[in-house]
Amino acid sequence: MTVPSPSAAAEPPEAGPTPDPEGALSEGAPERAPEGTPPPVHPVDELPRPGRLLATGLQHVAASYAGVVAPPLVIGAAVGLSPRQITFLVGAALFTAGLATLLQTIGFRGVGARLPFVNGVSFAGVAPVLALADGQADRRDVLPVVFGAVMVAGVLGFFLAPYFCRLVRFFPPVVSGTVITLIGLTLLPVAFGWIQDGHPERPATGTGLGLAGATLLIVLVLRRLLQGFLRQIAVLLGLVAGTLLAVPLGAVDASATRHAALVGFPEPFHFGSPHFQLSAVVSMSILMLVCMTESTADMLALGEIVGRPADERTIAAGLRADTLGSAVAPVFNGFTNSAFAQNIGLVAITGVRSRFTVAVCGLVFVVLGLSPAFASLVALVPRPVLGGAGLVLFGTVAASGIGVLVKAGLDRGDNVLVAAVSLGMGMIPVVSKTFYAGDAVPEAVRTILGSGVSAGCLTAVLLNLAFQGVGRVRRDAGQPRVAEGEKPVI
Repeated sequence: MTVPSPSAAAEPPEAGPTPDPEGALSEGAPERAPEGTPPPVHPVDELPRPGRLLATGLQHVAASYAGVVAPPLVIGAAVGLSPRQITFLVGAALFTAGLATLLQTIGFRGVGARLPFVNGVSFAGVAPVLALADGQADRRDVLPVVFGAVMVAGVLGFFLAPYFCRLVRFFPPVVSGTVITLIGLTLLPVAFGWIQDGHPERPATGTGLGLAGATLLIVLVLRRLLQGFLRQIAVLLGLVAGTLLAVPLGAVDASATRHAALVGFPEPFHFGSPHFQLSAVVSMSILMLVCMTESTADMLALGEIVGRPADERTIAAGLRADTLGSAVAPVFNGFTNSAFAQNIGLVAITGVRSRFTVAVCGLVFVVLGLSPAFASLVALVPRPVLGGAGLVLFGTVAASGIGVLVKAGLDRGDNVLVAAVSLGMGMIPVVSKTFYAGDAVPEAVRTILGSGVSAGCLTAVLLNLAFQGVGRVRRDAGQPRVAEGEKPVI
């Protein structure tokens, strides 16, 4: 909000609007709106036209589909489920991710951040689930234990949300900028793994490199040449073009579509009634705290990008959506849900900030979860094609974080030390998966430090407290964010 100049304040009311040399009026923010005129709608709350709404929603589906189905695929194979059971588990993950996304974007009283957020199965939960499976005589028996523990952890997290959200005061720009940068940097290896067709231990093939490079080039060219709506869906167009290029190369696997049923509802408690084991509940509760930390960081990042900074109330509502979605998911054979950082880059690069586009994504996930045949069509996009687009999306998130760090002023005080050490700590589990695998690190600590975002976030908060002090953090956090070229309100 700008402060009128003294000359403008001296104008009599009947003199009409004052000149606007800085262009504020041209941006749709007149200083005097006619009486009775409804307030302008924030871009986050705008409802695009149906065609634009569907296209941008499908773009979010394409960006997040692989992230949603990867955890159930890994868990299902690791615990020895049959292909048919794994397919069922994937459908359940899509269905519950859709419900959680609708909770986050539409929500109801006190639940849902109402930001363009996709919620899906947290990959951070894979390691604890597999650790619990090792303690079972039959690894397949772990699923009822996990589902019971996730339900308890989700309920606990729901009641912790209004207290957990107060941590936002410990996220001044130097901390939030560091965390946003880490989100992008930790996601980039995911894109590299996609280019390697899901086998990061193997070198990338010529086909994989070619498809990823072609997709990346197509997205960049479309972003450079197209205008308006077509420019906004350049990533979706790039994914379609990359998939078409992959067909003659034999890189499109259509086997999943041949045996997929048209309709298949995720039967409640398909793998048995939930079991409640104390060790499993403790493990999943720690995981829930990690997911809540990552979701808080994601909400801060997305709030900066869409121009609606996430305050304590927004974060509390978003965390309630996360935890409520997680508590309900096991009923339909789903796992812990959390905010997906993949879509932050898509919002940043397209400029489409409407939460309703992501709500469409949630609806599509629900449909995919109810129809394995439709879900298999989305799976036709080869992973290297996703990887080429992922370089753009995830790199954009990292660049956004760097922009926040620049505005925070790395030359002020010890900001550069806070950012440097936190980035280093956050990158440890990214570049070395076995760094904390030894017995020297307790399992509970390993769960926290094993997530690059959580490790870096915790380090940034603690270092900022050590160098700046609690009082400085609270004063900084309480100051309104002022856009460039605006005068602070006094």
